[in-house]
This record gives sequence, structure tokens and C-alpha cells, in this order.
Amino acid sequence: MRESFLVFGQPLIEQDEIDEVVDSMHKAWIGTGPKVHQFERDFAAYKGVAHAAAVNSCTAALHLACLTLDLAPGDEVITTAMTFCASVNAIIHAGGTPVLADADPVTLNISAETIAPHIGPRTRAIMVVHYAGRCCDMDPIMELARKHGLIVIEDCAHAIESEYKGRKAGTIGHIGCFSFYATKNIVTGEGGMIISDDKAAIDRCKIMALHGMSADAWARFSDAGYKHYQVVDHGFKYNMMDIQAAMGIHQLRRVEEYWKRRACIWQKYNEGLAGLGMGLPADAEEHTRHAYHLYTIRVSAACCGVERDAMLEALRAHNIGVGVHYLAVPEHPYYRRRFGWDPADTPVATAYGRETVSLPLSPKLSDGDVDDVIEAIRAICTESAR
Repeated sequence: MRESFLVFGQPLIEQDEIDEVVDSMHKAWIGTGPKVHQFERDFAAYKGVAHAAAVNSCTAALHLACLTLDLAPGDEVITTAMTFCASVNAIIHAGGTPVLADADPVTLNISAETIAPHIGPRTRAIMVVHYAGRCCDMDPIMELARKHGLIVIEDCAHAIESEYKGRKAGTIGHIGCFSFYATKNIVTGEGGMIISDDKAAIDRCKIMALHGMSADAWARFSDAGYKHYQVVDHGFKYNMMDIQAAMGIHQLRRVEEYWKRRACIWQKYNEGLAGLGMGLPADAEEHTRHAYHLYTIRVSAACCGVERDAMLEALRAHNIGVGVHYLAVPEHPYYRRRFGWDPADTPVATAYGRETVSLPLSPKLSDGDVDDVIEAIRAICTESAR
């Protein structure tokens, strides 16, 4: 057993980030300022888009993206049952009605086939979620959207480096939303980004992200002179701070280096966990790039002799931190009460959510850390077989 606890999703923070944060503090510009704007420019360049808006979370990004739809009461947005609650909540907060599509049993993503039966006269948009870093099969989804006149929002919280047939995740639909939460592939502690080639959409998001004001803090207080503002809409307090962007600027510069390390860890898991009977992630599809954000195993007494919750507890006893991504959305009582959703309505997502375990996957992990995880799982399965 490990002597120290292996934290799930622990980020790798290097000296450049620390120095940049300290620089912001010395300059006393810690709110939205020049480093936020630099991070926006850098991220837009990385993604090859014209416009980006940095915000304080991917949840905020999704909410603002949904606001650009100008949803009326009763308007529907289709999304996946295999996602974090933020995807669904953003639709609700924007005044829409979420409609759940089931996941594909191999990719765990929604697909044109699972979306199509839910399209109706009130459907306005589709919110795809690139689960665990694997892109949805976007060509059929975009064709379905064009056929029905629907907007596509990409929830790319897991998919910073993901690509689909040469196109970067977040650039295929109308608008893309990203997360820089502490466990993500780029971290700013909390934080998010919205990208699009639609300038009007990003301008709207930037205004709504800061109280509905016509000018942000940098424009008002920079050395170019004070700029008066007007409140042009009833906005929110969703802006990113320079302290956060100070981290993101350097994290982004190492995104490929970190991706390669996570790919190595992914392969070590594939090799080390083979033959145990548990479900392992499917290989990346041809002509795609997987972001390797989550390495999820599927465990049950039937496949490897251990129930999922028993595996969670046993790994914790071995000093291994783990996660669950996710219980299917209809499993949560609020959504059952409000929308009448039944877990049986999305059987693939429900079954998966009851059996999945996410293993540590971070560029901070040493080979020894990865070996500890593999050895712990093999020991747990061996013990259960006795």
C-alpha cells in the first residue's frame, strides 16, 4: 500500500505559473486585465478561431452560450444524460427546457442516432458533450442540425486537445465552451473559455459576463484613460481574473507536453489492467484525437467480481483517490422531480453511471504512481476472486 494518498486529478503547477501569479500581485492588477486578454488571444490562436471570451468557469461559459440562443419558455435544447449537471443547469438557467438523449454504449457520447428521436417543434439547439476527451461523431450531428435549423453548442470541458477529422473540438459547432477547473487538462483553479467565429455571439457573452456593462474593467481603468460604461443588459459576474489567466497562459504553452504524458499513462493503464474482465475505454476513432482527460473503467461483480462502490472504497483503502464521471443525469432527485425523468429512459447512460470509476490521470503522476494504481486494482480483483 502507498504511504501517502494519491490525490485524484492533482494538477501539475510549475514555476512559470507561480512567477506569473506573483507578477500580477506585484503589479496589483488582479482582476480582469491584460493577462486575461492575452490568455484569450493565445487560446483563440491555439484553436484557430477569431474570438474568445474568458470567464470564471465552464458552467458560466455554457450559460452564456445558451443565452445567445434567446430561448423562450418551452424552447428545448437536447443534451446527453452522461454529463455533469452543469450542462443541464445551463439550459435551465437560460430559460430553456433540457431534453436528454442516451449515450452510445461504446463512446459514451450522444450521437445523431440518439438525438434524432428527441427533435420536435420546440427544439432550438443541441448541446454535445465530448465525454472524457473523445469527440462526438460530429458530421452526422451537424447534418442533423442543418436539416432542422438547430444551433450546436459544444461542451468541451474534457476536450481541450481533442480533434475530429482535422477540426479542433469547440470549432465544429456554433460555439465552444471549455473548463480550466483544477482537475482539467489546463488549470487556472477555476475558469472557462468561450470560442466562436461569430463575433456578435462572443461580444454578447463578454457583455453578459460582466454585469451587462458595455466596457470591462481593463477598458475602464487602463492607462488609455477612463472609459464610461453603460449597462445594456441584465448580466452576471462571470469574468476571469488576471491571477487565473496568469496560470493559464503558461499551462497552455505546455498543453502538448502534458497531452503526451497523459497518453503514456493511458497506455500503461491499458496494458496493466488487461485481462481482469473489467471494461476499459475504447480506442480513439480513426481521424480523431482523444484528449485523454478521463480514464474510466467499468466494474461490476459480473465482469470482475467487484461492485463499483466496493471498488471505490477498496481503492481509497489503498490510498488511491478516484472519481465517478458520472451518475446519469436522471439519477439525481431534482431532475426527477422537475422533469419526471426516469433512469430507465436512458438505459445506456444509467447502467454505465452505476459501474464507472475514474482513475488518476495527470501529467503530475510518476510511473510509480501509475504502477501503484494498477497494482491496487489487480490486488482488489484477486482478493475478490478468492
